[in-house]
Amino acid sequence: MDSLKVKGMNCQHCVSSVTQALEQIDSVHSVTIDLKSGLVQYETNGDVDLEALKAAIVKIGFTPE
Repeated sequence: MDSLKVKGMNCQHCVSSVTQALEQIDSVHSVTIDLKSGLVQYETNGDVDLEALKAAIVKIGFTPE
């Protein structure tokens, strides 16, 4: 399972938004988010471009680290 930190999430709606955005990327099939730490963990079915993940997060208004 890979991970990245995301800034700006402060409620369950934020968690849902990030989860949905990442799960729309073809090779991402599982997303788990710890709201308190901002840690986003994800599993993929192959190679995934980290920049594509970050772009999906930025597009919905959050900041990946």
